[in-house]
Amino acid sequence: MLIVADENIPLLEAFFGDMGQIRRVSGRTMSAADVRDADVLLVRSVTRVDKALLEGSRVRFVGTATIGTDHVDLAWLEQNGIRFSAAPGCNANSVAEYVLAVLSLYAELQVMDDWTQLSVGIVGAGNVGSELAEKLLRLGFTVKLCDPPRAMQEPDREHAFTSLEDALTCDVVTLHTPLTRNTAHPTYHMVDTPELAGLTPDQLLINAGRGGVISNSALSERLKQPDAPLVALDVWEQEPQISAELLSQVWLATPHIAGYSFEGKVRGTEMVYQAVCQFLGLPVRKKAGQFLPQPALSKAVFTSAADEQTAVWAALRVCYDPRSDDARLRKVMRLARSGEEQGVAFDRLRRDYPVRRECSSLKVELKGSSRSLQDSFRAAGFRLHA
Repeated sequence: MLIVADENIPLLEAFFGDMGQIRRVSGRTMSAADVRDADVLLVRSVTRVDKALLEGSRVRFVGTATIGTDHVDLAWLEQNGIRFSAAPGCNANSVAEYVLAVLSLYAELQVMDDWTQLSVGIVGAGNVGSELAEKLLRLGFTVKLCDPPRAMQEPDREHAFTSLEDALTCDVVTLHTPLTRNTAHPTYHMVDTPELAGLTPDQLLINAGRGGVISNSALSERLKQPDAPLVALDVWEQEPQISAELLSQVWLATPHIAGYSFEGKVRGTEMVYQAVCQFLGLPVRKKAGQFLPQPALSKAVFTSAADEQTAVWAALRVCYDPRSDDARLRKVMRLARSGEEQGVAFDRLRRDYPVRRECSSLKVELKGSSRSLQDSFRAAGFRLHA
């Protein structure tokens, strides 16, 4: 059996090595010739999986090690009897921790004594949005959830969903929707000129969902105005050849890596592995936990002298500080001599992304601390040393 896989999927040999031959290829440039003799195809979000890629091939199973499926023509796969599986929720915690880190930087920039005074509007209450909301609520933030499809499906929900207009009034607005067009509630350019016009300099807009949910051209025009909001972008239209102008305008910029924690990527591989085993009728013998290495920093100690907010921020940034990715992205875009070179550099940042561990990898010891501090660390996802 031949398995053709995106070269950026981690632990391919560990999970699939005993199933057959593995051929690693670039996900961005994957072609019909690459997959023609494959039995199983494993991709990430940069590969368009459709008739043009698969017609005439031997592929009977397609798996994407990502939560999103808008890069896959699901109808065509079904019509042609090709089994499909995704990895919903695999990187939800990684994206939630990305947003927490961004929030800590924003609150520090605003010189806030209590970052939980920020109201946060979460647009999209799927796996990522729900995970983020749970963390924020446990930390004490005011959260407004906006999800029109779920609002229609769950009219009697205990905590009602809010409208997009209401969510856009929060101090921080963070987007976590799929990219949809021909649906009852399309998200393509959901945030366009009218929505951007209503945002103020006292607000932060974060997009760690899909680039096309915000009209990037409208956003660039809005950011030229003196009363523009701050913006943090992890996803962009026209990736990997993103707008150099927009990059120069946003407060924080990262190369589509919010979900790139090592744990998140390995969970994605594990979920696709389980689906392949089911497809082939094989027993599931491997678990992600078998392959998680020792983190570079495994323990942090805070004494009773630690300020609660400062301590939590420090621990968050030990695990992940978005400013490093921001600096790397701006540097490679500055050095690239053309749009094509910038696209190559953008993809290289993702391909060669350094190992980033989630908060759960760091054991925190609190000496003489308050119950409040313990609760905050647990809410953020850290393990407390007994």
